[in-house]
Amino acid sequence: MTELAPSIATINRPAGAKRARGRRRPGWLVGLLVLLLAAAAGGYAWWRGQGQTAQESVRTAEIVRGDVADLVSALGTLEPASYVDVGAQVSGQLTQLNAMIGDQVQEGQLLAEIDSRVLQSRLATDLAERDRLEGVLAQQEAQRALAQAQAERQQAMFRGNATSRDELDIAEAQVRVLDAQIQQTRAQISGQEATLAADRANLSFTKIAAPMTGTVVSVTAVQGQTLNANQSAPILLRIADLATMTVEVQVSEADQPKLDLGMKVRFNTLGRPDQQLEAELRQIYPTPEVVNNVTLYTALFDVANPGGQLLPQMSVQAFFIRAEARDVPLVPLTALSPAPGGAADEREVRVQRPSGEVESRRIRIGVTDRVNAEVVSGLEPGEKVVLRSIASARGEGGGRPPMGPRL
Repeated sequence: MTELAPSIATINRPAGAKRARGRRRPGWLVGLLVLLLAAAAGGYAWWRGQGQTAQESVRTAEIVRGDVADLVSALGTLEPASYVDVGAQVSGQLTQLNAMIGDQVQEGQLLAEIDSRVLQSRLATDLAERDRLEGVLAQQEAQRALAQAQAERQQAMFRGNATSRDELDIAEAQVRVLDAQIQQTRAQISGQEATLAADRANLSFTKIAAPMTGTVVSVTAVQGQTLNANQSAPILLRIADLATMTVEVQVSEADQPKLDLGMKVRFNTLGRPDQQLEAELRQIYPTPEVVNNVTLYTALFDVANPGGQLLPQMSVQAFFIRAEARDVPLVPLTALSPAPGGAADEREVRVQRPSGEVESRRIRIGVTDRVNAEVVSGLEPGEKVVLRSIASARGEGGGRPPMGPRL
């Protein structure tokens, strides 16, 4: 019995160790379970916090009444509706200049004078030549009268056989020669009369009068300057009628089909951005202008300028009005989404109820600008709509639009 004790003890140690390891296994399971529960609790807390943050970050806008317009914008400048460049038609020294920039002139008013001494001398010479030709004509007419009388006597003598046929032919030929000379002299006198008319006209051109009533907007000559009008007419000054101004704006080829003659246009100058003026589109030039590979068409419209506040070369920002609506419910474009299967004027919006719940609703819109849309039906002033995020709005063709004019 004594010898068997060690072996029994040896056999029993491993069994005891196995039982000890079997007792520690539930502790590992409990720890793992605790970790899983903690992770689940943390995930739930994070999800709930994210939900609350998303709920708190919902942006809404209230439906209000206002004005909206569908506009086509363009830039341009002001020009006088009518103007005249006053030039010199004869050469010579500018002896007198009676106009300055800003002067109001009347039609027919004397503006400038050119030295006329050379033209006066030429006119006197041509008058003398005309008088000489008239003297030659009188002499030829007297000779013709004498030749006619001689021819008649020769005819009477020839009938009485008192002269030869040769003498009669000579007398009649002399009459015809003098008739031709008289006709030539009269033609020379007519040509000289035409020369005299041109000389008188050139002499009158030395006194330059205003061709229209208006304002002197530019002066390009100075008194004492020598003018050479042989090749082109030198420009002295420009007179413009500032009572009516023409606005010339450039419209891109993408916007040109949107314009119609007679459509209303609203514009303002750079110096008076808050002063809105209205006019109607008068003309669109058919020939475009290409600037930096961009095709632009020129559109024109006129505006009255009784106060003289509009001046040439002023910069203008114009807005052609395709459609507009006043005092109507407005909804931001960032609150609109496409309506699947709906009409072209139908959109979907998410409306927030007073209780805080959000519902989807289909509405009909009308006139739109780059910020708001007219609500035709489906929303009332005072209701709140949920705005989409900037990213989603841009993904559906939105984005931050440029500001338009005040209506």
